[in-house]
Amino acid sequence: MARAELARRGRSANKAEVAEETGSSEKKRKAILEAAMSVFLKSGYLGASMDEIAAIAQVSKQTVYKQFSSKEALFVGIVTTMTGTAGDTVHNNVPELAEGGDLSEYLQRYALRQLNVVLTPPIMQLRRLVIGEVSRFPELARILYERGPQRAMAIFAAILEDLASRGLLKIDDPKTAASHFNWLVMSEPLNRAMLLGDDAIPKPAALRRHVAESVRVFLAAYGVK
Repeated sequence: MARAELARRGRSANKAEVAEETGSSEKKRKAILEAAMSVFLKSGYLGASMDEIAAIAQVSKQTVYKQFSSKEALFVGIVTTMTGTAGDTVHNNVPELAEGGDLSEYLQRYALRQLNVVLTPPIMQLRRLVIGEVSRFPELARILYERGPQRAMAIFAAILEDLASRGLLKIDDPKTAASHFNWLVMSEPLNRAMLLGDDAIPKPAALRRHVAESVRVFLAAYGVK
């Protein structure tokens, strides 16, 4: 067999090995993050054990430290992953309001989508955990804010700007309007769940009533008369 062919096959084999190793590494990283989420949310930062995380992920402790250099780095990875995933779920593939569509209904669907993602026990537990550790990890609070409320308001401001350009809303400052909408929708149920615990997360019917009233107030301020 010619040397060129042998070299080509060798390169192909190496690429396959690298791809296999990369896939295996990504699976291990995902398993570690999922295990760490359950342990940190259950035990808090100080109570979380890297040995327990490794056991649940079914990897060695050495593999955990190979993926994440320290317990602190793993904690940062959890916050980044959970907030990023929640934000993607809310904001990716948001449909546009169809021509002639019901604006109130559209805004209510968006608000419910946001509430149903945020008001879940894991996200509530994560928020409490980050707030409890803010003196130790001040950057995590910034990450949670930037990937949570700040991202939500920035994306929604663009949606409002588009709706205003279509003559459906009267808005001079989309960022301010988005902030008003965010706090009309989020503040009461979020504060209730944060302070009173997961059992205080409103039931679906209560959330729908809250959203309908929030959108009514928002449209009273920004709707086209």
